[in-house]
Amino acid sequence: MKTFSLTPSRFVLALVAAGVIGGAGVSAVQLGQARAAAPAAAVVAAAPPAPGAPGVLMPDFSQITARYGPAVVNISVVGTTKVASQNPLEGMDPDDPFYQFFRHFAPNGGGAPQSQTLRAEGSGFIVSADGTILTNAHVVKDAKEVTVKLTDRREFRAKVLGADPQTDVAVLKVDAHDLPVVAIGNPKDMNVGEWVLAIGSPFGFENSVTAGVVSAKGRSLPDDSAVPFIQTDVAVNPGNSGGPLFNARGEVVGINSQIYSRTGGYQGVSFAIPIDLATRIKDQIVAHGKVEHARLGVAIQEVNQALADSFGLDKPAGALVSSVEKGGPAEKAGLQPGDVIRKADGQAIISSGDLPALVGRANPGDTIALEVWRKGAAKEITAKLGGASAKAEKTADAGGAAQQGRLGLALRPLQPGERQQAGVEGGLLIEQAAGPAATAGVEAGDVLLSVNGTPVASVEQVRAVVARSGKSVALLIQRDGDKIFVPVRLG
Repeated sequence: MKTFSLTPSRFVLALVAAGVIGGAGVSAVQLGQARAAAPAAAVVAAAPPAPGAPGVLMPDFSQITARYGPAVVNISVVGTTKVASQNPLEGMDPDDPFYQFFRHFAPNGGGAPQSQTLRAEGSGFIVSADGTILTNAHVVKDAKEVTVKLTDRREFRAKVLGADPQTDVAVLKVDAHDLPVVAIGNPKDMNVGEWVLAIGSPFGFENSVTAGVVSAKGRSLPDDSAVPFIQTDVAVNPGNSGGPLFNARGEVVGINSQIYSRTGGYQGVSFAIPIDLATRIKDQIVAHGKVEHARLGVAIQEVNQALADSFGLDKPAGALVSSVEKGGPAEKAGLQPGDVIRKADGQAIISSGDLPALVGRANPGDTIALEVWRKGAAKEITAKLGGASAKAEKTADAGGAAQQGRLGLALRPLQPGERQQAGVEGGLLIEQAAGPAATAGVEAGDVLLSVNGTPVASVEQVRAVVARSGKSVALLIQRDGDKIFVPVRLG
């Protein structure tokens, strides 16, 4: 199970690639279609209110548990991992009489990596009667042996057909027939506030049932912007990873994957992978043994109020392009740093994470229609998505807003050698950062590439753009090869 932490921190200039952990810890922790049977009819029977209690009826999940609980499995994994062995000579005085003794038995000083047996448990659920099972990729990572246990105590050795770390979905296969299966639902039909149910093996307690409500849909996490997670308040813990999330009709709508936690245990915030995305990944793995993801080739960041003011947007929404991969699909389509992508295939991009999630549902070679905001005007761009690549869409952390005051930058043009080293054609070296710019996270040594989307190569250009700006400006900064827009309040 993965856990993740959203602890506040000052602005760090870095591109954050998408990916999170599942099930517990503050960190996102990894917790760790079916040949659909018809959904159970009237599975949510209203339980009568307790004597003297208000007339609020609570759902009864007993029928869902009885009907689909047998399709939920416990997964035991045995694997190996490399760990560094301790150097017995480390910190020991060479004059110590035991020094030569340990040196004799560790002539190379120790510290060589050693193999260590890894044992883990998770959950999964059967999606076809002939033994196809869905779970999380992190549950079976580095697995040498996978055992699946059913509620009737039968055990099967499972084969890992494939795993996709980017979406944290894995597919297993056992040699069996006429197995119980779950029914598959549509997460798009689910509303925030609806009741949902999780069945899994938290802490090894097989077929444990917990319930809660949907807290949010399409949630983007810091380490995995390619998955539009379903957020719930269902109690999930280590061992729940890979288990199903049911709606009140008894249909699986997600795979429990991660939690937000400061302790490693459940703290009221859980995340599930939408089942439609997981099914699409499963179909690719079953058909081809691997998964290919579409790629646009941009680094993006969130649009806050300061950036919206800087770019003349009517509201802080969209995905701000901070850099474009050279030769990638976005560059070929004409996207530029400073563009704000507001719609993709007619779907509004509210949070920056909406864009990678939408691209992730497409196939390599598909075209995508983008509505972008560039220099105060809307523009239509059509991009042809690229194929599988190690380079994924990245989401940058824009940090907090700056305080009121002057810009506070000491700038000079880059020398030819500096431009070559930085890999840029223009820009200004920031020799000193103070005032609002420093508060926003700009540091000496950063390279200023543009202001409000306008490339700059001289101090006069910066002054001119700032003079025309309102209460904030957006500085495109490069640090250690990464680019990000930083909003700076001018007052």
